[in-house]
Amino acid sequence: MHTNAEPPILPGCSVLPPMHQADGNGSPHRHRGNATKAKGKPSRRWGDRFAVLNAFVDAGMVGLSKVEALTWLVLYRDTRDGTACTSEESIAARIGCSKRAVAKAVGRLRRRDLLVQVFKGGINRGPSRYRVVPIPKPPRH
Repeated sequence: MHTNAEPPILPGCSVLPPMHQADGNGSPHRHRGNATKAKGKPSRRWGDRFAVLNAFVDAGMVGLSKVEALTWLVLYRDTRDGTACTSEESIAARIGCSKRAVAKAVGRLRRRDLLVQVFKGGINRGPSRYRVVPIPKPPRH
């Protein structure tokens, strides 16, 4: 049982996502009789997220530095509605490196087509927004 006095399970993470849906009483839903969800088929939300993550780990991560891979993972984790809006300062604090290293990593990820910038942030505009891509497009000849 996790109490407030215990440290979080993951460093820097105070809340973990639920592993099951619960009803109003806090007990997990039980599938009885004719379940509406196909057995063994992951939900769309988690299935798609894991497919993208698996594609990145299997093919997109090749040749990336540690900072580049961690930057991509933080942006992927922060993706909502197709884009991630996380400051370089926040990424740097979470992965334990400098803001400059994250800025360089973002540039290299963009050149490798693993990130697409959809909004350029700045002073009085907030952080940039990125679309995270798991596998870069093959080079054009």
